[in-house]
Amino acid sequence: MKLIIINGPNLNLLGKREPELYGHKTFEDYFSELQFRFKEVELEYFQSNIEGELITKLQEVGFEYDGIVLNAAAYTHTSVGLGDAVKAINTPVVEVHISNTYNREDYRHVSYISPGAKGVILGFGLQSYDLAICSFL
Repeated sequence: MKLIIINGPNLNLLGKREPELYGHKTFEDYFSELQFRFKEVELEYFQSNIEGELITKLQEVGFEYDGIVLNAAAYTHTSVGLGDAVKAINTPVVEVHISNTYNREDYRHVSYISPGAKGVILGFGLQSYDLAICSFL
């Protein structure tokens, strides 16, 4: 099984950015833990702060991989283009958020990703990624 985690803007700052909300662990450290826990899965990771790069990556992997775990971060609530890209590909996408977006600002209650996603997991911290991977097994 081949899965990719695609993270959007500011997630490269995990461990530094708002640790009270996102924790103290970097995503690279967490990704190593995921690779150890899910040895039977070929896991890849991609992060970009640039909307177009995220769309390009979805298009690159969206017809070959078994699953995509997508945390589009703030673009979740603003990017029609990312939402369209998720709908345009064949590979199932699970939308993930570290925080519970419904406990945050009202504009974070709208997702342009969800209508095309297989499912949505939010509010379980970094464990949201574990749950998303398990949904493909």
